[in-house]
Amino acid sequence: MIKASAPGKLYIAGEYAVLEPGHPAILVALNQYITVKLTQTNNLGTIRSSLTNGFPIPWTRKQGKFFMDQRENPFAYVVQAVTTTEQYITELNKPLHFFNLEIESDLDNHDGRKYGLGSSGAVTVATIKALLQFYQVPYTAETIYKLAAITHLAINSNGSFGDLAASSYGGWIAYSCFDRQWLLEKSTQHALSELLAMDWPLLTIEPLPVPNNLELLIGWTGSPASTTHLVDLINDEKAEIQDYYSQFLAQSKTVVEEILTGFSESNLQKIQNGIHKNRNLLQQLGKNSGIQIETATLFEMCEIAQEYGGAAKSSGAGGGDCGIVIIEKQPTYTPLFKEWLNQNITPLPLSVHYDAIKQI
Repeated sequence: MIKASAPGKLYIAGEYAVLEPGHPAILVALNQYITVKLTQTNNLGTIRSSLTNGFPIPWTRKQGKFFMDQRENPFAYVVQAVTTTEQYITELNKPLHFFNLEIESDLDNHDGRKYGLGSSGAVTVATIKALLQFYQVPYTAETIYKLAAITHLAINSNGSFGDLAASSYGGWIAYSCFDRQWLLEKSTQHALSELLAMDWPLLTIEPLPVPNNLELLIGWTGSPASTTHLVDLINDEKAEIQDYYSQFLAQSKTVVEEILTGFSESNLQKIQNGIHKNRNLLQQLGKNSGIQIETATLFEMCEIAQEYGGAAKSSGAGGGDCGIVIIEKQPTYTPLFKEWLNQNITPLPLSVHYDAIKQI
């Protein structure tokens, strides 16, 4: 049996602007995982997970390609990850096999509500890792990320693919998205193995050094939010707020670069100042677009954290899910957490996942 895991993630800074190629963001990988187990079979395979209450959904191959009846398919990201990866395997002249695939997730709470830690990205990365191990193909974090990005592009994801970078590389990373149009054009002209070997314009994925006195706290609002839906709403509003949105992009880039300087200088105060500024930018984006990015609960979470010396903001698309706090390390955060709990905000006891892939 092959077993592969991928961590969840949270955005620290640069949300929404990161959707534009070349605009920087900061993410962190967390020690909550999606795990994929893969066992070889003959002639027919299955996929099972909590999404299907453990009930196996069958798949087969038609004309040599992975096939699952769409009327039975709750696994869009998994199916496309298998399709993309097996295209790569085929280009390497390796024979394809059948297998059973089982998915386990830490990225939901006990009643099935998502924390907003990037489950679609993590399941994509974990599936690709498991398949490459199954077919005994060497890989790097860059290989995993690129295969995952091609997978998400194939199902018309409107995200920045930053979650894929965090799940592939681990730790704290600086990220900016590649030029999607370039990749779409090149994918019609080149084999998958050739695309993986190319430099992708504007793509940046760099590990960040973290100040010793920096602590990351995470508060969960208990209200799941749809990133896809919120990004669609912003995209619909762009034309109406074009001048403002251009200013937002420029200001976000300046602020994220200030935070990145704080990381490189090990300057916690500079990082916190940038977090404050990024929160203000996202609040203004919400007001100008008419979209609720910072909910009332996220507002309370941030205000309480600031009373205790933290720099706080919504994480990711907002609209619920989690908020993050950058704060100086202390022996305890019990008073802060008590105030959060009084406002129905759950502190998540997560830590950073650093086990980045070097070479397998």
